[in-house]
Amino acid sequence: MANHSPRETFSGRQVFIFAAIGSAVGLGNIWRFPYVTFDNGGGAFIIPYIIALLTAGIPLIVLDYAIGHRYRGSAPLAFRRMKKSFEPFGWWQVLINVVIGLYYAVILGWAAVYTYFSLSSAWGADPADFFLHKFLQTAAQTSIGFEFVPHLVGPLAVMWILAVGILALGVQKGIGKSSMIFMPVLVVMFIILVIISLTLPGASKGLNALFTPDWTKLAQPSVWIAAYGQIFFSLSICFGIMITYASYLKKDSDLTGTGAVVGFANSSFELLAGIGVFSALGFMAVSAGKEVSEVASSGIGLAFIAFPTIIDQAPFGRLIGILFFGSLTLAALTSFISVLEVIIAAVQDKLKLGRIRSTLMVGIPMGIVSTILFGTTTGLPILDTVDKFVNTFGIIAVALCFISAITFSGLSGILITHINQTSSIKVGKKWWLFAGIITPIVLAYMLFSEGYKILTEGYGGYPAWFINTFGWGMSIGLAAVGFLISRLKWKNELKFLPDEEK
Repeated sequence: MANHSPRETFSGRQVFIFAAIGSAVGLGNIWRFPYVTFDNGGGAFIIPYIIALLTAGIPLIVLDYAIGHRYRGSAPLAFRRMKKSFEPFGWWQVLINVVIGLYYAVILGWAAVYTYFSLSSAWGADPADFFLHKFLQTAAQTSIGFEFVPHLVGPLAVMWILAVGILALGVQKGIGKSSMIFMPVLVVMFIILVIISLTLPGASKGLNALFTPDWTKLAQPSVWIAAYGQIFFSLSICFGIMITYASYLKKDSDLTGTGAVVGFANSSFELLAGIGVFSALGFMAVSAGKEVSEVASSGIGLAFIAFPTIIDQAPFGRLIGILFFGSLTLAALTSFISVLEVIIAAVQDKLKLGRIRSTLMVGIPMGIVSTILFGTTTGLPILDTVDKFVNTFGIIAVALCFISAITFSGLSGILITHINQTSSIKVGKKWWLFAGIITPIVLAYMLFSEGYKILTEGYGGYPAWFINTFGWGMSIGLAAVGFLISRLKWKNELKFLPDEEK
């Protein structure tokens, strides 16, 4: 390994695993996986899901670990040390995290507030109307406005202060210790939630809807793409998080063993979330005299509309609410911290600044912009559009580009050698066949199929100018600005070059 400057490290493998799982387990595990499974063949979907985990998820986790661990830097620095021309990939990833961080804090704030609302069912008899019109005060038309909603701004500010405070403490004292506290609490809360949900009348109906296999779905390419997409989005891979976290690992760390633990832990939590969510949806369907398919949803609709309805009707409803929204808050917080760390680490490396100064330099401006964009009556359509485009045309696009670049540059052999120096499970050409060749083909298909769909059908019924600004414009801008930032000189530039370029 090249001899680079000392870097903060996690105190041990266990702390890193908790931090990595904390990053991976987020909103998508709780409110995306159950519906994706239900919509793509139920129990049959588990087959492509496991195949995607083994052929793409874990191989790409290990790839991220190898880059961060070998080159000992934030995403831009690690890519620069790998090959100078690769630095723009790192800044592209940093900017993706900037965008995600801006809106993730908003949903985190909503979840925290709804945890409190669960004590009294503050949403009343119509959770949908309350959420959209009283809580968010959503404007009638899609536009950009500056009508602030005071009760949204407060929780948003609290979440930013909390996350920045944790990150200012550093890698071990902040990220490591908070993950060691939050993740066990999250798991215990969610297990209790699942147990209670399983006792609800109609729970079996929900579970039957979720797990009854539709084997005919396996013949549809879209189902396999959905499996790869779920694995890809839920594991925090290929947009700088795991590269950054792995740079804090000690030099003799087991990369492949750790990757397998994180991958299977994340998927286990998703399965647990599916059981809990669909048990509750089964109760909701029976109570309303409907089929599960009529009440099943995902994303914001599941969390802030469907679950409040369940809480109002279920035995132990308030407890279910506290457990559900409390779990959502903790899952979102650990993921939010990992997103911000990518940016902070890059600023630290580029400008050679201390931890506290870098954290404040990132946290304060982002908190202000986040409030301006999403603390208003026009924030929801922006959030919806930005989330769709930054995931599809940001994360997938940068992953396709940097993995392909590594393949064509012939650097995979260096990474294989590095992984095998300390790892319990050895990798070779088969690993790179999956990580470096098959996965980019799948990513390219996802990228172009989604692009074609949006270009021909639009997205969310939003006007073209809105999609062009917050969708396509934002996505292209991330890559372009990332390239421009990579042209700026590093402070003490010589120190940041690979040994062979000094």
